[in-house]
Amino acid sequence: MALQLRIAIIGQSNFAADVLELLLERANVQIVGVFTIPDKGSREDVLAATAAAHKIPVFKFSSWRLKGVALPKVLAQYKSVGATLNVLPYCSQFIPMEVIDGAPLGSICYHPSILPRHRGASAISWTLIEGDEVAGFSIFWADDGLDTGPLLLTRQTNLEPTDTLDSIYKRFLYPEGVKAMGVAVDMVANGTAPKITQTEIGATYDPAMFKAENQLVNLQQSAARIWNFVRGLDSVPGAIATVIQQDGTEEQIRLFGAHLYSAGPVSHGQPLRLKGLKKPAWIHTAGLLIEGTDGAFVNVRRIKRGSKVINASEWFKQAEQQPITDFSEDELSKRALLSGIWQAILKEPIEDATDFFAAGAGSMDVVRLVEEVKEAFDVPLENDNVFMAPVFEEFFGQLVKILRQGSGGSAGQQLIYEGFTLKANKREIQVPTQLFIDGQFVDAEGKRTLEIVNPTDEQVLCKVACASPQDVDKAVQAAHTAFYGSWKQVSARQRGQLMLKLADLMESHKEELATIESVDSGAVYTLALKTHVGMSIDAWRYFAGWCDKIQGSTLPVNPARPNNVLTFTRKEPIGVCGLVTPWNYPLMMLSWKMAACIAAGNTCLIKPAQTCPLTALKFAELTVRAGFPPGVINVLPGKGSDAGQAVADHQLVRKLGFTGSTPIGKHIMKSCADSNLKKCSLELGGKSPLIIFADCDLDKAVKHGMSSVFFNKGENCIAAGRLFVEDRIHDEFVRRVLKDLRTMTIGDPLNRSTAHGPQNHKAHFEKLLEFCERGVQDGATLVYGGCRVPNLKGYFFTPTVFTNVEDDMYIAQEESFGPIMIISKFNGSDIDSVMQRANSTEYGLASGVFTKDIGKALSFADRIEAGTVFVNVYNKTDVAAPFGGFKQSGYGKDLGQEALNEYLKTKCVTIEY
Repeated sequence: MALQLRIAIIGQSNFAADVLELLLERANVQIVGVFTIPDKGSREDVLAATAAAHKIPVFKFSSWRLKGVALPKVLAQYKSVGATLNVLPYCSQFIPMEVIDGAPLGSICYHPSILPRHRGASAISWTLIEGDEVAGFSIFWADDGLDTGPLLLTRQTNLEPTDTLDSIYKRFLYPEGVKAMGVAVDMVANGTAPKITQTEIGATYDPAMFKAENQLVNLQQSAARIWNFVRGLDSVPGAIATVIQQDGTEEQIRLFGAHLYSAGPVSHGQPLRLKGLKKPAWIHTAGLLIEGTDGAFVNVRRIKRGSKVINASEWFKQAEQQPITDFSEDELSKRALLSGIWQAILKEPIEDATDFFAAGAGSMDVVRLVEEVKEAFDVPLENDNVFMAPVFEEFFGQLVKILRQGSGGSAGQQLIYEGFTLKANKREIQVPTQLFIDGQFVDAEGKRTLEIVNPTDEQVLCKVACASPQDVDKAVQAAHTAFYGSWKQVSARQRGQLMLKLADLMESHKEELATIESVDSGAVYTLALKTHVGMSIDAWRYFAGWCDKIQGSTLPVNPARPNNVLTFTRKEPIGVCGLVTPWNYPLMMLSWKMAACIAAGNTCLIKPAQTCPLTALKFAELTVRAGFPPGVINVLPGKGSDAGQAVADHQLVRKLGFTGSTPIGKHIMKSCADSNLKKCSLELGGKSPLIIFADCDLDKAVKHGMSSVFFNKGENCIAAGRLFVEDRIHDEFVRRVLKDLRTMTIGDPLNRSTAHGPQNHKAHFEKLLEFCERGVQDGATLVYGGCRVPNLKGYFFTPTVFTNVEDDMYIAQEESFGPIMIISKFNGSDIDSVMQRANSTEYGLASGVFTKDIGKALSFADRIEAGTVFVNVYNKTDVAAPFGGFKQSGYGKDLGQEALNEYLKTKCVTIEY
């Protein structure tokens, strides 16, 4: 039968408090007193608070003895409780032998090492510093030596390469130690507790690491020993190193988050001199790289400067982010709640300048703060967040930023950029003209620029930065760092909220965006507002809804009996994605690709068309206001031949999405293969056939036939490149088209009555003139247009109609990408032939048919070789419908659920059990 125990608990900390709670569950145990340290200011140790909550007598002593002699008053108070067993879960004080031997059953102590190795106060640290393969703890009978008493029990676990002082304590020494203390007490009560004499073989007595002189890392040793030393002091107090500044002054820092680095020297980095290190250390995108004496490397992720922990990679960053000052009323109410959490932990009034650690907080207080803040505000938070913002004002600002990102709120950061003021459409709009890299607008290398021409009046609008391959590399590095850093900390649902906030910002600025698009690309303002911008907003909202619905599958497979097997797939983001978009729908093409890319969890850089990049740059500004972390989205205006080519060639870009011509698409596909076999999706040229049968609704066919060709000035990838009109209605169809063209309003795209604006740029305008000349030369009948609009400055091209076009003519085979209608006749009795003619092209992007005969319509849809089929309608695209072509019109899809697959990879996981 178990003995009835009267236990005195001597110690401090959460660990001791949890042991107390565990022992209170035992019917044969009575906790007769708790002996702990005095309050620090108004802060009471958690063991004292726990005991008081259970109405257990609490005694607080600053010291148990004076000059080696037990204090009589202290002894008297200890003896007053009549303990039969002393339990010391964690105790930092020297306890006199009169107390150790004062309980009839003796005293049992917890020690966080496998005795006799690592005796002393810093056992966990030395287990790591010495590179032990196992860690563990001992519960022993206290005697008059330093951790030398007989062993009662030990427990051990393998040390993992990722373990630090914090992690081994949290995952094993703390939870298993609490349980083992309960087991030890039970063994004492049952009379089965052994007393195994410690051997002196292998015994070590290690220096206390709370002394600063012992925390200095020796850099004249192997990388493995440097790594072990740093992780042995991670996260409290941190290994000390000294930086030698350029002026010779010294700055003491602490190192955290070390790991062995097998990738060798870095090619992109800045040197940093460390005292005691013969070679320079290197600041690079992943941290601080230190070379050991053995030629191997250790990388340090975080550095403490003063009271603040920073990412080591940010050491040389001169510009500090501006603190958030525009707090909402709701955020200020959260400030009061956060202050209450801090005050409950620190037991003192909280001010803006209150330093969590200077106020006496320890590692377990960090854990408590993180858990309480996570529960109170439903935010992702790690211990590092506390170390990186230990002052209350900084911590609150960090919390607000996380909350705003999670809810899609403004990050509160005011962007500084060079740009120009666009005065148009009764507005004055500030437009950036620099590259957007890593959350900032910056000049291109060598301050290279491109002239942006207004196609309406052929005047230079502004000059924008022109990215070089080196600028592309900077953007890729930023995207790569963000993908493996800040972006991974954003959950799928938070990602969707960010996208929704961005869509809201785009909507609130839609008139500005449409005005920029109209002036920059020549799009008619009303169309820009409804389609260019409107469908862009729709795309961001649609894909935002997919963020937390991307999932794999569980697969039934045949296991090797008698074992069982679980096999499942994961859908994962690809990484850094490059996007190259055309000039016909600048903002919409950006959004179609980027929204799917971001929803899938990737980071990206986009090279917009060099003739009209302004809406992309204004969009970049909105991404910052929406709260996207730096590096997630990068925008680089530039030339396709150097910036675009650099994107296709870059080794860290794992996916490329391109919309443009078929010849350039082929070149990009080759570059993707030659560089790193990157995944690519291509939306290329088209010569989309539209077949109009005599049994159609002719009014509707004329209306949509006009739209199929002249929509957006014909600068439309799915434009009907060739119309096949049944001979019975051919002449009437042409007559009605010409009637409508003669009344079409051509002119200033900002005028609300304008239906047709200028072509995008001069080279394209001249190409259309040449296209029409070739049509006439080949014998087609030019019945309308084919020339510049008379008496109108700008790249205004008259809407054009050709008839009597034969299949072998140049204009029947090649894409004009302009407002040119190509009409051929067919006889209604020979449907097979017209289908063959419609398919006799290397393109297969879109197609259409007008007929009241559902049989004809379905037969057409079945036989046509095109990715999109319109029946009795045209240009009816939707963000939920997949978009992409066949044959030399490319492969892969934009829009719809299928677009997500372009930016995801599938991983198969098989587990045998």
